Amino acid sequence: MAKSANQKLKILYLAQILTTQTDEEHGISLENIQQQLMLHGISAERKSLYDDIETLRTFGVDIQMVKNPTAQYFVAGRDFEIPELKLLVDSVQANQFLTEKKTYALIKKLERLCSQHEAQLMRRQVYVTNRIKTMNESIFYNVDAIHNGIAQDKQISFRYFEYSLEKKKVFRHDGMTYKVSPFALTLNNEKYYLIAYDDEAGMIKHYRVDKMDSICIEDAPRVGHNQYKDIDLAEYSKHTFDMYGGQKESVTIEFANHLAGVVIDRFGKDTALIKKDNEHFWIHVQAAVSPQFYGWVFSMNGDAVIIAPQQVVEGFKSQLIRNEQRY
Repeated sequence: MAKSANQKLKILYLAQILTTQTDEEHGISLENIQQQLMLHGISAERKSLYDDIETLRTFGVDIQMVKNPTAQYFVAGRDFEIPELKLLVDSVQANQFLTEKKTYALIKKLERLCSQHEAQLMRRQVYVTNRIKTMNESIFYNVDAIHNGIAQDKQISFRYFEYSLEKKKVFRHDGMTYKVSPFALTLNNEKYYLIAYDDEAGMIKHYRVDKMDSICIEDAPRVGHNQYKDIDLAEYSKHTFDMYGGQKESVTIEFANHLAGVVIDRFGKDTALIKKDNEHFWIHVQAAVSPQFYGWVFSMNGDAVIIAPQQVVEGFKSQLIRNEQRY
């Protein structure tokens, strides 16, 4: 039998058919495979298909055969199990830093890691529409540019913006270009932040990645290695409430016992919970004192009380008064 021009592609199309159309619940017969190969202009004898399937097995593709009632072939083992893929889908759709468009695109790519039948099961759990998502489509590429700057040990420049009432970008400092040394990316409260050293200010700062624009890798090498080395990134994120800046203070807070889990979630298991009485405990922690910190304490509905230092207590009172005056 004369070979067609596409004959060399036969084993590749065979692998594609098996990986996209089969799983443990859905096999495919040799006759069906032959029919689908013919759609690509490829003829295949049964014996050659046996040989090709064995070649794919040798290569590492986990192809199994069952009789149901005729021989049915399917791909049994894959790099990701369905529960793992569902977990990844959940993570993608839960992240606010991905736009709705990019979320759908990533989920479609994850679906290619399983059969089309299993992909339909995953689709049933996808609920993206109307979730709060970032408006900045370029964030995906911002992250890549920042990683490249870190890998190349170079400074980066960018412009930083907020959104106006008209939902338009308003650049800070009249569109001034920021220039910093990038060191790490961190997720905090479903938002991506760049941790970087600002040489002009002489300190470590953080920036919302979805509010960065026109990122460029500069020729200048990174500076601030010693300053970055001195911070514990996990501690920095933990004590900087929602990544808002503030003066770091050693704070004592009293909590009702039922908030022990909330405190551990916020400050970690290593935080000492000091018993005050049968109903309350104290903690001593380093916290970046900001309106967001005060708001967190206020959200405990009176079951959290700042004890010391006095200037933080007074700051909390002042914020309560300012809020009361608004109503």
